[in-house]
Amino acid sequence: MADRRLEENNGTAAMADRKLDENDGVDKPKKLAMTEFDPPKPPKRNKYAFACAMLASMTSVLLGYDIGVMSGAQIYIKRDLDCTDTQIEILVGILNLYCLVGSAAAGRTSDWIGRRYTIVFAGAIFFVGAILMGFATNYAFLMFGRFVAGIGVGYALMIAPVYTAEVSPASARGFLTSFPEVFINAGILLGYVSNYAFSKLPLHLGWRFMLGIGAVPSVFLALGVLGMPESPRWLVTQGRLGDAKIVLDKTSDSLEESKLRLADIKEAAGIPEDCNDDIVQVPKRSKDDAIWRELLIHPTPAVLHILIAAVGIHFFQQASGIDAVVLYSPRIFEKAGIKKDTPKLLATIAVGFVKTIFILVATFFLDKVGRRPLLLSSVAGMIISLMGLGIGLSVVDHYDHKVNWAIALSIAMILAYVAFFSIGMGPITWVYSSEIFPLRLRAQGCSIGVAMNRVVSGVISMTFLSLSHGITFGGAFFLFTGIAMVAFVFFFTLFPETQGRNLEEVEQLFGTFFRWRTRSAELKMKKETEMGINKSQT
Repeated sequence: MADRRLEENNGTAAMADRKLDENDGVDKPKKLAMTEFDPPKPPKRNKYAFACAMLASMTSVLLGYDIGVMSGAQIYIKRDLDCTDTQIEILVGILNLYCLVGSAAAGRTSDWIGRRYTIVFAGAIFFVGAILMGFATNYAFLMFGRFVAGIGVGYALMIAPVYTAEVSPASARGFLTSFPEVFINAGILLGYVSNYAFSKLPLHLGWRFMLGIGAVPSVFLALGVLGMPESPRWLVTQGRLGDAKIVLDKTSDSLEESKLRLADIKEAAGIPEDCNDDIVQVPKRSKDDAIWRELLIHPTPAVLHILIAAVGIHFFQQASGIDAVVLYSPRIFEKAGIKKDTPKLLATIAVGFVKTIFILVATFFLDKVGRRPLLLSSVAGMIISLMGLGIGLSVVDHYDHKVNWAIALSIAMILAYVAFFSIGMGPITWVYSSEIFPLRLRAQGCSIGVAMNRVVSGVISMTFLSLSHGITFGGAFFLFTGIAMVAFVFFFTLFPETQGRNLEEVEQLFGTFFRWRTRSAELKMKKETEMGINKSQT
């Protein structure tokens, strides 16, 4: 009797389940949409991909530390080695030009030995450079140490975003690819703290400890990176499909996404879809000169649009004056009315702290809000802050006595500027430029972007003091305001939104230049049509 009732209850439950399944047909497209990387709710963070991205991005600490530590070390180097302002400008900014050697070589190196070992190589080079700077006995020796360190920084700057973009699932690519900028800011803050910590040492020891201590983190970073997997895209280009599948399974949000990512990468690498052996023969790839021709001499409309966007965002990131503020913040604070070393260094630490906090905030909004809203809001805030800083410094410069409101405005605008920069322009530059290039052009394309970034940074940092002497500090920041205004127009008109799209799909958004909105709408309609067909078939 009880068994019969149990069977009846089970039968009733089964009928209810069948009805529920029949009525729930509207949910099937939602499940299908998840395989298309457009889930109604974002998946949980992939911890393995998170750890890989963090380890790779920590290499960016090296650049950040060098930028931050030189802002304070230059004060003591000038006193100890009796340098002129011109020599200090060159010393501070020349590392950005030295980076070009590293970033130019990083593309070929990463294709040759892999992304992971290229990161290790970057840490080893920077270690040597930091040691040389720490033991420098004169200006020429110090310049040689910066040359070696600059090569290491160039390697790290180019390869960390590329590796992170290639290992990240689409749902968290913005979050994870922003890590290099996070660690650049963390490095800057560490550099500022180092300035303050060693400022009490004797003059000839203080700046040497500030520069030499940078060798320590590079050792731990290089060892940590050895525990990471290789980039799945690089593994596919080497014909190692079995290894690539293992990495993709671990770094994707689902096995379905892993299969789709592998299929996209195989297609981009020219491997037949039905080829599933662990080791395969990869079709002969284009030679480097063919890649450079496609990028620079005979680009398709899509590649040209991508190149303009990538080079443009790197140009405006630096041309809007961020390195002038970060590298010369003690000088700017001095001009604003803070004269003693200790308060200047403490105020500089505040700049590093604000930058780090806001870059952390930005990482959590990149995949929720999107690239364009954050970028445009960031640049708009930078324009207002730069204008306010120009006004404050001009008023301070105009009067012989202290103008407290102008001093307060200048300090507040410096902090506001670095906050707005860190919420968008800082991280999105690296995220956007690393995700828009197609696989075959990614390493070389990113190296071009990094080269532009470092050239402009070098020019700004090596001319800022001379510029401020020529047109005043206030005038220099009015100039940066104008550049930021041009940047806003450039981003608004030419930059499509890439949020939530897989790397092989992003290329389709480009090629129409100012009419990218029409193209984006067409792709969205095509995707919805395909989903509708799949729905009717099921």
